[in-house]
Amino acid sequence: MLRDYLRARAPFTDAEFEFIETMFVPSRLPANAFLQRAGAIPKYSAFVARGCLRRYVIDPQGREHIVQFAPETWWMADASSLVNGTPSQYFVDALEDSDLLLIDTPSHDSLVQKVPGYADAFRRGLQKHAATRDERIVSNLSASAKERYLAFLQTYPSIANRVPQRMLASYLGVSPETISRIRRKLAGR
Repeated sequence: MLRDYLRARAPFTDAEFEFIETMFVPSRLPANAFLQRAGAIPKYSAFVARGCLRRYVIDPQGREHIVQFAPETWWMADASSLVNGTPSQYFVDALEDSDLLLIDTPSHDSLVQKVPGYADAFRRGLQKHAATRDERIVSNLSASAKERYLAFLQTYPSIANRVPQRMLASYLGVSPETISRIRRKLAGR
C-alpha cells in the first residue's frame, strides 16, 4: 500500500523502496485503542495501510472536537509536537482495527535527505494537506451545514458510512440531529 501511495507521487527504484521499507515499523492498532494521548510527546507519524484513525481534542466541558480522519493511504501526525518535541494537545485513536506503518522523525528526516522521490512525495503530500486544511477553515467559516456535509462526502468518500454520526457531527461542528436532517433531505431528493 505504501509503495503504491509513493509511486503515484514520484519515481522510485526497487533499491530505494527496500531502503524506505526498513525505516517503517508495522503496527496493528485495534479499534478504540490509542496511538497517542494528549499530554504525551509523540514518537511517530503513521501511514494508514488499513483502517481509520481520528485526531481530536477534548475541551474543558469534556466535548470532543474531531480535527482529522485518516482512512487508508492517509497520514496521521502531530507535526508541531514531532518537530518541537513538545507534548501534544491531540488524542489519536483507531475507529476500527487498523494496520499502520510508523516512522520516527530521525528515520523520516533520513528518507527526505537520501531519497529524492520520498522528499518529492512528502512535499506534495504536505501541499495537499495544507490546501485541504485551508478549504476546511474557509468552509467552517462560511458554508452551511449541508455544504460542509457535502464537502466531507467529497473529501472522505471511503469513510462517510464508516464514521459514527456523532463523530461526523463533531468534525463538521454541528449536532448529530443536524446530520440526520441533512441526510433525510438528501435521501428525499
